[in-house]
Amino acid sequence: MARIAYTDIVPRKIIVHNGEPYEVLSSDTKKKNRQQATNQVKMKNLKSGKVVEVGFHQTDSPEEAEISKRDIVYIYTNKGESWFHEEGKPGERFSLPETVAGDTLKWVKEKTTVTAMSWNDEVIGIQVPIKVDLVVKEAPPAVKGNTAQGGTKQVVLETGAVVSTPLFINEGDTVRVNTETGEYTERVDKG
Repeated sequence: MARIAYTDIVPRKIIVHNGEPYEVLSSDTKKKNRQQATNQVKMKNLKSGKVVEVGFHQTDSPEEAEISKRDIVYIYTNKGESWFHEEGKPGERFSLPETVAGDTLKWVKEKTTVTAMSWNDEVIGIQVPIKVDLVVKEAPPAVKGNTAQGGTKQVVLETGAVVSTPLFINEGDTVRVNTETGEYTERVDKG
């Protein structure tokens, strides 16, 4: 296990803190007058989802978590459990609780390959592509009015996720969504 300096605790880094894996969300190194510098870190427990704030000092050197990744195929979600199988092995199915699979699966169609992140042989999270293309299933009609401010409307995608889009998006259109922010990025021409 590699130890890292307190200044190397930066966003997207995964460290072990109190025996649990944490993903760093934000960090800010500060020095007050004659005191030692500290790195104020906001991080998320990858097992429980709880967000905590911790101050790391120059003498601290947490270990970087060894996260292994493997491709798995998403099958479906039912009653708080998401079902997957190993890529190329559809007979080897397994389920993960909603707390592990998280909110990210709302952007994923069935039979889509995603990445499972494991720590100590336990799956602790799912990574999906940063941008996905999804078909609009429900879209209210555009309403005439003040569109000078760039009017938007809420549409329902094929996975059930709701996203805010420009008024020109219609039912049946394919849109590209950023899964990290949950925002519409563009309409995709399929043809």
